[in-house]
Amino acid sequence: MFELFTDRARQAVVASQDEAIALGHDFIGTEHLLLGLAGTDGSTAGEVLREQGVELTRARQETLRVLEAAGIAATGGRPAKDALASLGIDVEEIQRRADDNFGPGAFQYPRPAYTEDAKKALEQTLSEARALGQERFGTEHILLGILAAGEGRGLDVLAALEVDPDGLRGATLARVSGDAT
Repeated sequence: MFELFTDRARQAVVASQDEAIALGHDFIGTEHLLLGLAGTDGSTAGEVLREQGVELTRARQETLRVLEAAGIAATGGRPAKDALASLGIDVEEIQRRADDNFGPGAFQYPRPAYTEDAKKALEQTLSEARALGQERFGTEHILLGILAAGEGRGLDVLAALEVDPDGLRGATLARVSGDAT
């Protein structure tokens, strides 16, 4: 499926993974997808989000607040690291050696998995693009997918930022053209 994404859409998905890791989460939810979209410069979704008042730094803060309110702590993959440590594997040492040999950030463990809500949003991305007659998926389709899925903490973050999902959907659709980004 990811081969059908535009370059910027792929950048946004990678950025969502990076956001999850940077925030210490061992999962990628719709809130991280939203952060990835907000942080992707020159993308349709990023521009629409900024026009709607979604600024990346504040969205990060709200993401942490929403997750903390839901009782979800940033673990940084601690349970997985602890399990490996019980077998005598030092993940931090592996990371240090990888950084030394291949550059900072070359090895990330654990790789966050997508939540069911994020998977649903990415599946909706396909439906949204096809409904608009497009074969490739841009950032705008990912945003529309998050909104169409109707579930996930990304919508809670938007609510905390006082962004109306219907208004955001309308603004996104108004920007959609045959040149997906």
